[in-house]
This record gives sequence, C-alpha cells and structure tokens, in this order.
Amino acid sequence: MSNDPVLLLHGQPGAACDWEHVRAAIGDVARTIAFDRPGWDGRSAARDLAGNASAARMVLDRTGIARATVVGHSLGAAVAAWLAWSSPERVGRLVLVAPAANIDSLGPVDYLLATPVAGWLAGAGAMAGGGFVLGAGLVRRWVAEATALDDRYLHSARRILLTPRAWRSFAREQQLLVRDLPVLERRLDEIAVPTTIVAGTADHVVSIGAARRLAGRIRDAELVEIEHAGHLVHLHHAAEVARAIAGSTAWISPD
Repeated sequence: MSNDPVLLLHGQPGAACDWEHVRAAIGDVARTIAFDRPGWDGRSAARDLAGNASAARMVLDRTGIARATVVGHSLGAAVAAWLAWSSPERVGRLVLVAPAANIDSLGPVDYLLATPVAGWLAGAGAMAGGGFVLGAGLVRRWVAEATALDDRYLHSARRILLTPRAWRSFAREQQLLVRDLPVLERRLDEIAVPTTIVAGTADHVVSIGAARRLAGRIRDAELVEIEHAGHLVHLHHAAEVARAIAGSTAWISPD
C-alpha cells in the first residue's frame, strides 16, 4: 500500500461512521479520515458534486494532507471521481465502492426521487418509515440478525432517517446527482489516477452491470466483484474493501 492517508466519503443517506468497519480493518497501517459530507453534518446544506469535492479538499487542507487515497461509496463515489478528475494532484489512488458514478447507475426510482414534489414526499416517507420501524427493539434486532449490521449502526441510521434535515438533504442531493452525472460521465475517460472499483454482484441499488460499464470508462480501472454482496458492501465485507483500498492482500486478514 502507498503511504498516502485514506479519505473516506460516505453515500446517501449516510455519515462518517458508516466507515467504522473498514477503518478497523485498515487499523494502524494507514491514516484514515472520514467526515460527514455537506447536508449530513447537521450544519450545512447539501451541495452538488463540485461542492462536495471542494469540501473534501478543505478536509485534506485542514488535516495537512497533500495527497490521499480517496474512497467513495455510492454517491460518495461520484464525489471521489469528480475530485480525481478536477484535482488529480490530490488523489494518489481512487477506490469506488458500489459506485453511483455513471449514468448507468441511475434507475427509474432515482429519477422519481429527483422530482421536486413527488420525489421529496417519496424519499421523506421512505426514510421516516424506516426510522420508525428501527425504533421497535424487536424489529431492530431482527434487522440486525438478517443484515449482520450491529445495533449501534442501526441506532445511528434511525436518528438520520427521522431527521427532517436529512429528508431535505436526500431530496436535494438526488436532484443534483441526476443533473451532474451526465457531466461526470463525459469526464470519466480523463481520470488518470490508478482506480479500483468494488461492486457486489447482488447489488440492487447500483447494478453490477453499471459497475462493469464504469470500469470500462476509466483508464486501466480494476474491477473487484464480490459475489452475493449487496449495496452496503463496505459494511458487510469490510476486510475485502480494505484489501481493495490497500491494493494488496498482505496486511488485511480475511472476513
């Protein structure tokens, strides 16, 4: 693995704590930095891909990091790709996990959620409903067992899902993502940093086909497919994601 620190960009909805398992798998081998992106930090409004990339650069500046391995999950992968295109000097390696970083990653539901009124209502309703369901201890334990997610993560997810600010951020990001992905799509072949794409073959949010086509657009990109993994591959297969970040199997133990 290079000596570069690792900057981790969460998806939508999401938080810096989504990366806890990956950070634990990396351990002391590399410095890891995760932060709550704009719109999810409880203070700022959601931003477009360029605005998120600017926020990532500010985090690197604030922590005194000239260059990092930049890792993004889902929408965070689009931010990571935008950063690699717009500021290649700040990105030593690029790792895109379950990436919503090309037009093929968008489906009919994404376009619905991007509509001004119906999309907001649908997104807010789904998030609030999920939050209320996770409030029931018995249901939360069942979800924890069924998904292999720990109770602390589910508590954190519940708090996010029940926050009106999160509903607004989700709707706004969805609109900006649909607007910005065609622009990013035209820039993918300009990304020149070493790139690894990690995707689950059972991802029903961003299909494995979309990930394969993305790998074909970025120069010399490596595609790591994890059999039977879904969209939360960084939670359920943290060691494999950490190995992809490392670019080596030497220092990460198996799941």
